Amino acid sequence: MTSLLHKELGQLEKQLLTLTAVVEESVQQAIKALSGHNRELAQKVIDNDDHINRLEVDLEEECLKVLALHQPVANDLRMIVAVLKINNDLERIADQAANICERALAISECPKMICPLELDKMGEKVIDMLEKALDSLVNADLEMARNVLELDDEVDAIHSGNYKSFKDYVRHHPDSVDIVLSYLTVSRHLERVADLATNIAEDVIYLNEGTIVRHTIA
Repeated sequence: MTSLLHKELGQLEKQLLTLTAVVEESVQQAIKALSGHNRELAQKVIDNDDHINRLEVDLEEECLKVLALHQPVANDLRMIVAVLKINNDLERIADQAANICERALAISECPKMICPLELDKMGEKVIDMLEKALDSLVNADLEMARNVLELDDEVDAIHSGNYKSFKDYVRHHPDSVDIVLSYLTVSRHLERVADLATNIAEDVIYLNEGTIVRHTIA
């Protein structure tokens, strides 16, 4: 590896870590805005999405520049491919956080009610997954990355339960369908964050082992 390529790969890592911190904060704030009926915080997350988009585009452009100028191979090429994929997943996670906040704003305009879905529990697990996925990236912790893959099944199970609870609740409270549907939509957005965190964990394994584990985990 030339010294210039080494320097530019280090810069890619720094940009990626900056993006991970911003995206993680967006998800945490989105869940907080939802549970606290905090319209100001929800709007802040939505407004910050443009900033995250710019960070994502900047990092992608830098990756493409390094590919074009240095034509890296082996481990260096694998790293850039992983950065590109993780970069894209982080931007999509931020989109889901903004989507949650859109629903939070809609819910805040409805009469207050106790949410009949397990969103608090689901939100905690999703945050745990995201934190572990990003920590596994920073620390090259493959055991933690594999733990993220296992946790995804738990989030999927909660989402399935939320869908059943939605049907049961609306059957008995048809007048509440709009707000409960908003809660179910939040459940779907959280489930997508979990899927994207899983993608990141899979890319961490690929980055460190060169093994593609997608579709191979039972």
